[in-house]
Order: sequence, then structure tokens, then C-alpha cells
Amino acid sequence: MLRSGKNNLITDISGIFVGNSYDEELRSGVTVIMPNCRCVASIDIRGGGTGTRDTELLSPDGTVEKVDGIVLAGGSAFGLDAAGGVMHHLQKTGKGLPIKGIKVPIVPQAILFDLLNGGNKDWASQPPYWQLGYEAASNPKKNFKLGNNGAGYGAIAGNIKGGLGSASIYVPELDITVGAIAAVNSAGSVLIPGTKAFYAWDMELENEFGGILPPENFDKAIIAVPKHSSLHENTTLAVVATDANLTKSETRRLAIISQNGLSRAIRPSSTPLDGDIVFAISTGEKNIDDKVKKIGTLGAHAANCLGRSVARAVYEAETLGKISSYRDLQDNDEN
Repeated sequence: MLRSGKNNLITDISGIFVGNSYDEELRSGVTVIMPNCRCVASIDIRGGGTGTRDTELLSPDGTVEKVDGIVLAGGSAFGLDAAGGVMHHLQKTGKGLPIKGIKVPIVPQAILFDLLNGGNKDWASQPPYWQLGYEAASNPKKNFKLGNNGAGYGAIAGNIKGGLGSASIYVPELDITVGAIAAVNSAGSVLIPGTKAFYAWDMELENEFGGILPPENFDKAIIAVPKHSSLHENTTLAVVATDANLTKSETRRLAIISQNGLSRAIRPSSTPLDGDIVFAISTGEKNIDDKVKKIGTLGAHAANCLGRSVARAVYEAETLGKISSYRDLQDNDEN
């Protein structure tokens, strides 16, 4: 029987920690996924309007195989400063790619747009994201709050409050654990129109996002961007992780399969100005055989885990200013 990991978080993968920071007045924040040792990583980019830093390193022909951390941040292009703060912390702690006596931390990053959520973005001297990145990296944890936290602090999902979500699953037939984390700031809806049921309802484990079932005969053909969404102001960022021992190309395949979880949980996703991205990392603790078959199975579970993370991000979010949360949402004809 499938079950979530101990904490139902990406940190159920041994050696994975997550640091979060945010500024309430700014209504934005940073999330850092931090392994305790360098990990194989890759990426799948499908959104048409991405904002990234050092993600080319993760392409199949990139020479660098492993990363020291992955950064998800608000702030649109201003938020790309966050990786600098993370790098500074990692350098101070002696982590990074060794090159002739020095170490250079490898920290790919992606950003989402949260500049119009009502927060104060009139910074006096310089954008605060470098400092937020440093603070997030300085306080990695195994347990962390979902919803209004880190990169999801000021996020909006369709017409309601988005947020930070995470989930995990133990796959007994493989003796492998998979985890996911997502900062959900989508143009598309995570809810079936006219209901409080999540599109990810059939992936749910243990009523982790309310256990609400869709109507028996809901119209599966209705897929539209919510009325008040803007295709200029969105993006969902995600990381999936596993303790399976994967190569860089196999990790890339895991990222590709996993992104199907976004398309199932958010409708529509990967729109022309979305920055939708899924990173994948392998800690390499457990060997698996027959990889052609089993990576497909692993990817299917990872996709479900990511879909659950999306729903949990919204389910756990709290109303922020004029942006109503899922829990405060009244049933209506359009989400």
C-alpha cells in the first residue's frame, strides 16, 4: 500500500533539507533545497516565460554533474539575486565544486512573478533577495511550514492564494522514496470550476488536502484560465528528489515525467508566459536495477507526488491582504 513519508515533505529523502525566508511587508520570499552533499541534478523547462540562473549547467550536455543547492524565489528578475546569498553561505561552510584549491558553490535558480500582490516593493537601496537567500540557506530544516512560506509567500494560484507545497511517497516495490516541493503561482486553476475539489483529487493520500471529491459527472472539458488571472504574472516552480542512484540523463528523464504532475494539477499549465520548471535531484543512496522500467515507475510516482504538492500549497495557504485563501473561498461558479 502506498504511503507518504514520515513528514510528507521532500525532506523525507535522507540528506535533503529546506530553508525558507520571507518578508511580510514585501510579500515575497525564497526557498532553498539543500542536500547535505553534492547531488546529481537536471531540469525540465516547459513554460514560455522562464527566469533562471545557471540552469544551462543542468542540460544533458552540461559538464557539471552535481549541485550544492537549488533556489526558488519570488521577485521576478529581481529575485535572481537570491542565489548569490545562498552561494555566500555555502562558500562560508566549505561547500562547492573544487577547482584548484577553491570551491565554487553550484546553485541553479528559478524565479516567479509576485510583484503585484500588494506588498511593498519600493526597496530603498537594493532588492532584498540576496539577503533573503542568505537567510534561507542559513536555516535549513527537516520540517517546515507549507502555504505562506518561502518562495510561495506572496504567490497566487489562479484567483486564490497560492503558496509553498510539499509531499513525499515511499514506493515499496522499489524500496525508494520520492519527494516534491512546489511554489505555486499559477495562471491556471488548481480547482475544478464551480467546486472546492482539486484537480489533483485522485492523487491524494490520507486526506492531505481535504478529501473533497469532485461531482460524479463534472465536465472534464472545461479548462480555462480563471477570469482574473494574468498571463504575465505567474509561474509554478518545483523540485522533485529521490534517494535512487540516477545518472544525470536519468535524472533529466525523472524531471520530464514528473512535470506531468503539474499539467494534471493545474489547468492549463505551461502557458506562453508561464515560467513552469521542474528540477530533479538524486542523492544516489539506493541502487536500482532494470532502470528502463523502474525509472518509468519512479517518474509516475514523482508526478503524483508533485501534483499533491501543488494541491497542498493551496490548501495550506492563508488569506493575504485581498487575496483569499482556499479555506476562505466560498463555493461559486468560477474559481
